[in-house]
Amino acid sequence: MDSHYAVDTHSQKTEGSLIALKKNLTNEHSRKSKLTFTKKTHNKYIVNEGLIAGQKIAKISILLLLSIGISELLIGYWSGSIVAIAVGIDSFSYAIISFLVLLGLRIAHRPPNRKFPYGYQKVESFAVLMAAIGMIIIGAIIFYNSYQALVNPKEIEQPFITMAVLASASFVSIYRAFEMRKIANKYNFVSLKRDAKNSVKDGSASIIGFFSVLVATQFGFLQMDAIGGMIIAVYIFYVSYLSLKKSSFILVDSCEDTNVSDKLRKLIKERFTGEIINVKSILVRPTGMALHAEVHIELDGRKRFGDVALLLNDIEMVIRSKFSNFASLTIIPHSFKNYNDHLNSITNEIKLLEK
Repeated sequence: MDSHYAVDTHSQKTEGSLIALKKNLTNEHSRKSKLTFTKKTHNKYIVNEGLIAGQKIAKISILLLLSIGISELLIGYWSGSIVAIAVGIDSFSYAIISFLVLLGLRIAHRPPNRKFPYGYQKVESFAVLMAAIGMIIIGAIIFYNSYQALVNPKEIEQPFITMAVLASASFVSIYRAFEMRKIANKYNFVSLKRDAKNSVKDGSASIIGFFSVLVATQFGFLQMDAIGGMIIAVYIFYVSYLSLKKSSFILVDSCEDTNVSDKLRKLIKERFTGEIINVKSILVRPTGMALHAEVHIELDGRKRFGDVALLLNDIEMVIRSKFSNFASLTIIPHSFKNYNDHLNSITNEIKLLEK
């Protein structure tokens, strides 16, 4: 069937007017395609810029955590403080996590291919999942050693130097967390957001270690050193649980923001009030730092293909102007199953509003 309509119809047009209309539609479609291409290119540039920034902060994070971990472990073994050793192990574990985050960001930078048509962005969430499992193992080791120290408490040597190291480590970790959070929020990186929270936790662990050593040495309650280590282990379990939950939901395509579909539906209805259009369904698939979406809409089946193409282009431009975190956006048109009934329904609604 050689038809110029979205569905078959008996409407007739003269050949001259049809050719002129085709030219106008082609020119208009070309102009809007260029605008859409520019918008997509800009979004791709933002994602690439974010990946580079994320990799840079992840590298710095690894070096800082290794330095902090070595310092805390050395002072812990020298002074005999179990909480200092626990904090040092904790810092090393987060250095491993930051390395996995960096690895995930590097792989996520790869372009889509036939085997991975949606790209490699979910590798980032998989890296977070692996890191969380590793944290649970490390937390169990810290808890066991702390329990042994609780049963057989020992006096801490060089307490003031130990407290100074722990206080310095806390300051560095919290400062690193704020810097990482800026980049994570700017580019919506799940792994960096989680790593920033881990940095806050690492800084908090150092603070707990500081006060544990203070109470154990200055107030004579030696068991407080072991209790501090156990508190750190429990905190590690809690952070691991949050990381497992977050990354697992993304890997099974569970969208954290359940209102995205409603927001998209509302936006389309508000911007295209002059069109007879119905949002049939919206499917959103998260990848960690971006989203993939399919928007199914119902239109008047008598519209020409050129008109439908222009309308879909307009809808995509409107959505991308309000939502910059869509890696891909597919808008699929459908014709109303019963157009006349739908038109009568809209007419009745207008009459009711006029009354």
